Amino acid sequence: MRKRGVLIISHGSREQAWVDLVDGAIHQLPLRGDLPVAASFLEIVEGRLIQDGIDQLESQGVTDILVIPLFVSSGSTHVNEIAYALGVLDAPSFDSDLEPFRVSATIHYGSPIEHGPFVAEMLWDKIRPVSRNPEREALVLIGHGSSYESFRKRWENGFERLADQVRDIGGFAASDVALLRPDNVRAKVEYWQKERGMQTIAAPVFLSEGYFIREVIPKRLEGLSYLYSGKALLPHPLLTAWIDQQVQDWLKKE
Repeated sequence: MRKRGVLIISHGSREQAWVDLVDGAIHQLPLRGDLPVAASFLEIVEGRLIQDGIDQLESQGVTDILVIPLFVSSGSTHVNEIAYALGVLDAPSFDSDLEPFRVSATIHYGSPIEHGPFVAEMLWDKIRPVSRNPEREALVLIGHGSSYESFRKRWENGFERLADQVRDIGGFAASDVALLRPDNVRAKVEYWQKERGMQTIAAPVFLSEGYFIREVIPKRLEGLSYLYSGKALLPHPLLTAWIDQQVQDWLKKE
């Protein structure tokens, strides 16, 4: 007898408010009979790590687990190493120290956030309050990025699609992407501001607010004139809708 369950994995943080925002989005999921849902974290949040989530679901008799990696890009090395540690990949694509998990259930690996209508609408809602005259503004999406070239390309490709989607929704004159690793954030904002003479909106794309949004990005852009949304994707009801869509699609296929 098969029994299905859902494991939602995000990075984790020492800030309880960060964890609470993730939990809040998951707790809003519609109830579906006896479908168990567990929320786990890659690191830091003791007692709620990935192995804890697996154990929790398997203790309820779950034989098939949909894993949803709650990361903003398929270019995140965490998406790759978690897939390996769950047995989805034979090997990670880089030197990872993440050990394989103990898992008996069959793993069905979902997709990271990346782009799409729900994600674009979420981001537009965060940007809209600082936009003044979108037809004269350039939108620059800012993400974490990666020092590995193959992963960096995934960051860029996914963010470029997302930037196009948000540009079309908001009616911006132009859109671009910038990454903290390798760092081209300042250069991108300077280009649109100084060389193209456009008001620039710097929009961080992170799951939940923290160190990068509050400190790292403003420091990289210090001295420049720009508009800054300063908001993460969470809190937003459409993130719950995005998670639920993956669950619905999986249940239909099975």
